[in-house]
Amino acid sequence: MEHNDGFYHSPKHEKSLKREHDDDDDDSEFKPKKIKVENDKKAKKRKGEGEVDVKPKKKQKGKDAGGDRRKKAKEEPEDKWKWWEEERYTDGQKWKFLEHKGPVFAPPYEPLPSNVNFYYDGKLFKLSLEAEEVATFFAKMLDHEYTTKEIFQKNFFKDWRKEMTSEEKAVITDLKKCDFTEMSQYFKAQSEAKKQMSKEEKQKIKEENERVLQEYGFCIMDNHRERIANFRIEPPGLFRGRGDHPKMGMLKRRIRPEDVIINCSKDSKHPRPPPGTKWKEVRYDNKVTWLASWTENIQGSIKYVMLNSSSRIKGEKDWQKYETARRLKKCVDQIRNQYREDWKSKEMRIRQRSVALYFIDKLALRAGNEKEEGETADTVGCCSLRVEHIRLFPELDGQEYVVEFDFPGKDSIRYYNKVPVEKRVYKNLQLFMENKQPEDDLFDRLNTSILNKHLQELMDGLTAKVFRTYNASITLQQQLKELTNPEENVPAKILSYNRANRAVAILCNHQRAPPKTFEKSMQNLQSKIDAKKDQLSEAKRELKSAKADAKVRRDEKSKKAVETKKKAVQRIEEQLMKLEVQATDREENKQIALGTSKLNYLDPRISVAWCKKWGVPIEKIYNKTQREKFAWAIDMAEDDFEF
Repeated sequence: MEHNDGFYHSPKHEKSLKREHDDDDDDSEFKPKKIKVENDKKAKKRKGEGEVDVKPKKKQKGKDAGGDRRKKAKEEPEDKWKWWEEERYTDGQKWKFLEHKGPVFAPPYEPLPSNVNFYYDGKLFKLSLEAEEVATFFAKMLDHEYTTKEIFQKNFFKDWRKEMTSEEKAVITDLKKCDFTEMSQYFKAQSEAKKQMSKEEKQKIKEENERVLQEYGFCIMDNHRERIANFRIEPPGLFRGRGDHPKMGMLKRRIRPEDVIINCSKDSKHPRPPPGTKWKEVRYDNKVTWLASWTENIQGSIKYVMLNSSSRIKGEKDWQKYETARRLKKCVDQIRNQYREDWKSKEMRIRQRSVALYFIDKLALRAGNEKEEGETADTVGCCSLRVEHIRLFPELDGQEYVVEFDFPGKDSIRYYNKVPVEKRVYKNLQLFMENKQPEDDLFDRLNTSILNKHLQELMDGLTAKVFRTYNASITLQQQLKELTNPEENVPAKILSYNRANRAVAILCNHQRAPPKTFEKSMQNLQSKIDAKKDQLSEAKRELKSAKADAKVRRDEKSKKAVETKKKAVQRIEEQLMKLEVQATDREENKQIALGTSKLNYLDPRISVAWCKKWGVPIEKIYNKTQREKFAWAIDMAEDDFEF
């Protein structure tokens, strides 16, 4: 499965989070070494904010190097490293020892069979291998909506021609005359053949994947065996992007060992590059957490091989992120009072800063980082808004002082919102827009660096991003208090949880297109509901009949029959309610992506505490991968935790 993050994800691997990615593997060389208990002194267990100073429990032995991952749930669970009970590095280093095998590269291109042809202007045309490979990328997407988009076609054709011979360039001058049909049919047949593989063939592939996983998907970090986020480098292909990305269709070039920088310990067994190749560089930098890096050609961004979301490195970073947001809770009122005062400042730069901060706080807008060199996607955040991105209405839909936002946000996803604002904010916006053209900056005296420098002066570690985490988490906590009914059953409580999560997703503008299978899946669910209603009617008829029979007979057997029928009715009623709740939940969620906020902006301790307080199984809220990611929160949070 291809994503736009520079990594290759097999369908069964978890999705990578943001630009920090997650993966797995193991090798006999990677057996964990015995762990010395370096520090057994008593430390204060951290309950609140700030640094993690925890009493180290007796250190566990290294994770089971083999660890049969297919053990049944009934068997003893493997020992987990409770890193949150140990002291943390405070000198900037991330690790003392790091050993791994490096990334797995995409396999070389396999030429098409001789009976699969490409045609140009109705005539068979034999392509060179380089041109053929790029042509197959387009052919594989022939039925996809992307290949119908003009910008996709234009970018593809431009990059494809760069791979052609001079003879090919002279002939192939119009994409509309290219016929990829046979190629497309060939790949469809291959895909179908994979589905029809025997159990034995599938098992063989599974075993090979597991072997590669065990060899490359784990590293040794500080005497612990940790999972790597994604060790497979994404194969070459066509860039898709999200939203209406201006670079969609461009060729993602093959990454080779010569492009890759390796990071490991000096005293470790260094990863070996494939035969006949060499690494771009080998580094020994323990102030960073990545294992390998390279620069991709589409946007010139650096891609990293990182540890899995369940690792100590990622967990500590998450924990600290939420602790910083909790510290903001203590001074947020003071900061809000200050930026409200600053709306009246005599200095334009201070007024602009205070209005931008108001939007970041109130609307959970992203700050909008300056673009990297070579990045052409016209996406903006709060600090980089232009005059054309907002409209002012003195009155709209019965509300005064309304601001309409309409701009391409992160990943080119449209942000559209109409928001009533305070009069001073409205008047300031009018002032900022005076004598400016539509393409001029709204906040021309402000950028993200200036804003974050100011925020650092207000609270140590405070950035614009912290407001997003704080507002998301506090909203979830407040919504859960308002929506949870102690009298309801577990399915109804889960619906309340998802509604609370949805309020956060709406705040953070986490949209998605309704799934293509949405209507069909809703029809299937409605059919189940209708069938369950029929079943309930039948069960109620049987109960009524049993009651009538019991009145006549008045014996023990007929009384027991009534009780049995009563229980059957109750059971079916519960099943029906569960289906109806599921339908409501699915309908309400069809255009909202709940996962992003749940994984990146919501302190997991809020969810864990809610589950413990109301008797909701944690696995109903977090799947296995998420439970591993938030193991620290599940272990630490009590039912009375407050963000």
